[in-house]
Amino acid sequence: MAEPLTVAWPYEVPLARVDRGDVSLRFEPDADQRKAIARQLGLVRLEAFSSEVYLSAWLDGAEVSGRLSARVVQTCSVTADDFEDAIEARFTVHVIPANSEHAPAQDGGELGLDPEADDPPDVLESDVIDVSGYVLEHLALELDPFPRKPGAVFENPLPTAEISPFAALKALKPKGESD
Repeated sequence: MAEPLTVAWPYEVPLARVDRGDVSLRFEPDADQRKAIARQLGLVRLEAFSSEVYLSAWLDGAEVSGRLSARVVQTCSVTADDFEDAIEARFTVHVIPANSEHAPAQDGGELGLDPEADDPPDVLESDVIDVSGYVLEHLALELDPFPRKPGAVFENPLPTAEISPFAALKALKPKGESD
């Protein structure tokens, strides 16, 4: 396979381009783009981010597969300290045009999901594939929603006061008044 073409962030590929042959892309957002991505994902910083993505024909659509690598700075949900974490991930997504006979049925009935089955293909809204959007989506999926700094342990504080639904009322009672 040829060396991936380094392209600007964000980047879209016309579906017709994939029909003419495989496409190999490499993303390396610059510092300003990483700042915008960090803001969008709720990160303190995005120190480094790169991805290689391969598009190939699949049914009447495309297969978008790739790998991403990132160094993110998040805030620990236990200590509130910022810490850096490395992310390495692979992903594969299938996309098809809106008029495809392979589009998932929209029957409005009960949703029966098989957790072991492959994800259904994404239906494109236009004739272009938002490649950078898929890369960003998969980076977001790799982020821990409750990040924890290595070694951080939550310790439940010991109660210092009586725990009772009537404890607050007892505190309002004037001193010296008997029960």
